[in-house]
Order: sequence, then structure tokens, then C-alpha cells
Amino acid sequence: MTARYQFNRMELAGALGDLGTILPLGIGMIVINGLDPLALFACVGIYYLFSGVYFGMTMPVEPMKVIGAYAIATGIAAPQIFAASLINGLFLLVVGVTGAMTLIGKYTPKPVIRGVQLSTGVLLVSQGVKMMLGSSQFQVIHRAAEPYLSLQHLGPLPIGILIGVVLGFLTLLLLDNRRLPAALVVVFIGLLVGLILGTHEGLDELELGINIPRLLPSGIPPWADFATSLFVLAIPQLPMTIGNSVIATGDLAKEYFRESSKKVTYPAICMSLAAANIMSFFFGGMPMCHGAGGFASRFRFGARTAGSNIISGLLFLLLALLLGSHALSVVYLIPVSALGVLLVFAGSQLALTILDLKERKDIFVPLMMVGITLASNLAVGFIVGIALAYALKSEKLTI
Repeated sequence: MTARYQFNRMELAGALGDLGTILPLGIGMIVINGLDPLALFACVGIYYLFSGVYFGMTMPVEPMKVIGAYAIATGIAAPQIFAASLINGLFLLVVGVTGAMTLIGKYTPKPVIRGVQLSTGVLLVSQGVKMMLGSSQFQVIHRAAEPYLSLQHLGPLPIGILIGVVLGFLTLLLLDNRRLPAALVVVFIGLLVGLILGTHEGLDELELGINIPRLLPSGIPPWADFATSLFVLAIPQLPMTIGNSVIATGDLAKEYFRESSKKVTYPAICMSLAAANIMSFFFGGMPMCHGAGGFASRFRFGARTAGSNIISGLLFLLLALLLGSHALSVVYLIPVSALGVLLVFAGSQLALTILDLKERKDIFVPLMMVGITLASNLAVGFIVGIALAYALKSEKLTI
């Protein structure tokens, strides 16, 4: 049996493997929506530690993507984001305690779960490629392919594409190398590039100290913010949270860890998500979840135990508590294209879960879900996928 905690280079590599799923949206909400880096990174660190101890295995931490993407695109105020955290946290607490989530999971067909995983994987690969090309939302907002590098082109070739191709090739070579784990190489070379070619924004202002997040940094949001958040942030996020963060993550845990994943039940995941988002409300963090994409990434790059969560948690906590609001200066050293490489391989790993489907009808459902997701969003894909899967149980329908 695998030890509950291991601390080695593979766990470290796995701990770095899902940085691409958390940093772009996290930085975006800091820069655009005014979230405090200290509070955001501290909450992420605490949630990594809590998740590892609670589940006893590697477990990803991600932003709630619907909320994060909408918040960045519209520039809404931080109190509305905090209100959405509390609303979703309380909802997940209720469905976890009452057992409603177990019922939802029981009647969600396997092809729909695979559809969520395939759709998420395709979205991650697409986002990773955009980050290498310099066309992701984060880069468009900053009007630069590599906002924190002083060099944008090497001759006619954009520097992000060059970094992405080189690191992507190295990742392919080292993907199963235990002596030189791929994620470690990607992050180390990324940091080296940042030190040599970076703008070093804020590095000269770094000061070590002890920084503690404030309780309710913006005060209690007014009722108007709760009403707005309910309809434009919380409700649109919930189908994706149920489909990806709870059902798809729980399924992936069982696929990867078998008997060792007994604690990763649907109610337990809901309780975990509830605790994280209620914490974010009180301390000014971002809405957080687990996710199949981050799970696949951590596993593919080497994480097998809760030790990887301890490593992730301590890294984020040290950044927050020792550097405070200046923690971003260290994060800025990693080129966006390097994070894109991590996303591409995380997404491809997740998309491959579809390979255990054999029947034409079963394969048809996730393929349709991908198309619907790309045309609208994953929440719509999830809902339509369930309806389609049950419709195809009829022998009168053939594919």
C-alpha cells in the first residue's frame, strides 16, 4: 500500500503540475478585480493542506472557472466575488449534508462523466495552446504575449511560442522520467527564463515579514451584491461545480487510486468545497474548487500521496505569509507559455479517460458534450449530456 505521505521529487513535480490551472485566473482576479494577493494565496495554501489531510491523497485546488472568467471579463467588484463564494459554499454544504449529491451522482450516467472529463480536457488543451500563442484572455488583457518578459520576439518568432515548443518537447521526453520529472524541468526553466529575461516587476521591493490575512477585508457585502452574485456568478457556476468538481473528480479518484480513494465520496467533496468557499468569503480569497483537470495534471506529473498537497500548501502559504502583497513578483517570473505547457499535458491526460467507452451510443454522448461545451459552456454540456444519455437508453434510437 502506498504511504499516505511521501516527500520526493515526484511529489514535488506533481505539486507544481497544476499551477497552470490556478495561477492565470488567480492573478487575473488580483489585477482586475482587486483581490489581495496575500489573502488569495493564503487561502489557496490552507486549502491545499486541508485537502491533503482530509482525503489522504493528492487533491487539486482550482479557481471556480465560471466565476473567475466572468469576474475578469466584466471587472466586477471584489465583494460580489466574496458573496458568490459564500452562496456556493452554503449550497454545497446543504447538498453534502442532506445526501442530495449522492443521489445526483448515482443517476449521472458514466458517458456523461466521461463527457465532462473529455470536455474539460479539450478546454485545458485549448487554453494551454492559447497561452503559448499569446492569445489567452489573461494575455489579451495585458496586451502582451508574455507580460512579464522584456523580450517578446526572437527574430520573427514570438518568444512564447519558442518557450512553449521547447518545454513541450522536453515534457514529452521526460514525462515518465522519475529522476528528472517533467513538471520540475518546466517550472525550473521557466523561472530561469524569468530571471534572465523578465521585467523583474516588484522584485526590488521584496521584503520578508509576517503577513496575516484580515477577517472580512471588504466588510460584509450589501444585500444588493448577494442578489447580483446569485444570478450572474453563483447559479451559472453550480452545474460545472457538480459535474466537474464533484462527480468527475470523484470518478477520477476511483480510477487512479482504487481502494485508496474510499474517503473521496460525493458528500465529502461537497463538504470540502463548502469549507473552502466559506473560508474565502471570510478572508478575501477567490472561489475555489477541486477539478478533474487539476487532478489529472497532478497525477500525470507524479503526485501519488497527500505529500504533494503539503508541498503545494506550504509553497503558497510561505509566499503569502512571508511576502504578503509582493508575492506576485515571484509568480510573475514564470512565463505564461510555460504554464500553458502544463495545461496542454494535463488536458490531454484527462481527455484520454474516454478510452474505456466501447459502445457507439456511449461514445456519442461525450462527443456531443464537447461540441456543446465549445459552443456554449460546460454547464450546458453537462445538462444536455444527461438528457441525451437517458434518451439513448431507448432501443428505438440508434447511432
